[in-house]
Amino acid sequence: MAVVYQRPHALLDVPTHYCPGCTHGVIHKLVAQAIDELGCEGRTIGIAPVGCSVMAYNYFGCDMIEAAHGRAPAIATGVKRSLPDSVVFTYQGDGDLAAIGTAETVHSATRGENITVIFVNNAIYGMTGGQMAPTTLPGQVTQTTPTGRDVAYAGFPVRVCEMLSTLSGVAYAERVAVDSVPNIRKAAAAIKKAFTCQIEKKGFSIVEILSTCPTNWGLTPVEALQWLRDNMMPYYPLGVYADKTEKGVRG
Repeated sequence: MAVVYQRPHALLDVPTHYCPGCTHGVIHKLVAQAIDELGCEGRTIGIAPVGCSVMAYNYFGCDMIEAAHGRAPAIATGVKRSLPDSVVFTYQGDGDLAAIGTAETVHSATRGENITVIFVNNAIYGMTGGQMAPTTLPGQVTQTTPTGRDVAYAGFPVRVCEMLSTLSGVAYAERVAVDSVPNIRKAAAAIKKAFTCQIEKKGFSIVEILSTCPTNWGLTPVEALQWLRDNMMPYYPLGVYADKTEKGVRG
């Protein structure tokens, strides 16, 4: 009998703590799938952040290190420089990467650190109860913006891929989504390419993934997917923002 699907070896067969409908599970599978396909599990080291994915070390079969809030790129830098033949990735949310960890993210990118960043953007702080994040959309209701984000008071959302694509050290930056099967397939290809970019020593790579948070958005899982399409995708367009690999020239 032909096997048409199986769990990636790098994804452990354990229950996760994520809320029903959360797309972290899909993204975990895509990361593990890339590790499997590249045959690098034995030399891969992941950096878990503070946030919804704080316990990611329980779900991946590779070595994992827990980082203080926002410091994952700094930890990844130290690991990669100490073990240059390892494959190092961070797995971060928008509050961790674009608020508490802005400096670590920007400076790791501009130095061209040869690491891979998996950036999950769900436009809200998830673990701590649904406060406004750096990526919260204008007018979006959160626990700390009950009448919607007022850009005159709170400023505008941060477009991370657009910002990082201006830095010379960034070899690859792409924004994808996990709202549909076609987009999940594109996300899988982007994650694999980001890891390949690191293995080929091209420099800093980041994949930003538009994700849902049904619990803190106050929506059903199906409604949350549609809200992502209707609201997040127009503000955060999908696509490649930098590509300095052999097969790409943009950036």
